[in-house]
Amino acid sequence: MLGAAVVRHLPGARLGPSSLDQADRGLFLLWLAYMGLLAFGAYLLWALGAWHRLVQADPTRLTLVIVALFAGCSLWAGRRAWVLGRQRQQLDLLRESRSASGGGWAGEYLQHASRPGQSADIAVQLLGERAHGPHEMAWWLNGIQLKLGLLGKVIGFSILALQLGQVESFDPSQSSRLLRDLTGGLGIALLTTVTGLTGNILLGLQLMRLDRFADVLVADTLAAGLSPTLDETELPHGDRPHGS
Repeated sequence: MLGAAVVRHLPGARLGPSSLDQADRGLFLLWLAYMGLLAFGAYLLWALGAWHRLVQADPTRLTLVIVALFAGCSLWAGRRAWVLGRQRQQLDLLRESRSASGGGWAGEYLQHASRPGQSADIAVQLLGERAHGPHEMAWWLNGIQLKLGLLGKVIGFSILALQLGQVESFDPSQSSRLLRDLTGGLGIALLTTVTGLTGNILLGLQLMRLDRFADVLVADTLAAGLSPTLDETELPHGDRPHGS
């Protein structure tokens, strides 16, 4: 994929899979860099007057709704990146200390898994829900952007059809006004569709990165639960081997 090819050429990309976002606050810093690129692109569009023309060409204001929805979901993605990064830090601390005691999702899972006679299935489900559950609403809102774009397309073509239906006879002297009225509905259809598709793609990239990070977090937490903890590996009789 094109995105994977670009990532491989980034500085530090050869450090290993997920090494960039799993560094100290790496996921949040990557989100900040991504938002910086989008903010710079938005500034260029503003300097060129594209935002002003976009607002003028869309009387339905669906494009503004899509942009506001994208901005809100992107801010949520940044907050989620911060939360997942903190959970990753706590997991790394637990793995270094080799102890089942600690805070965070990983600590709660390891404490539950270390209890004798208890099934870890519930702990695994809770861990998966905490890591992936909030993302479902974000993916739904991401799909809403696309649906709003399609809604604007339907509205635009409906306006175009109504205007064509009102034309009783073609007058060459009124051709310019007729074309202006017809292109108004077509502009609504195209602008809302393009805005919805763009927001869907750009937000989908953020959510996909969050899902992948959460997958790795859950997998590493489960792997840490399979490894022996400090309490299980310490010698029961001081520095003497067991049985001596």
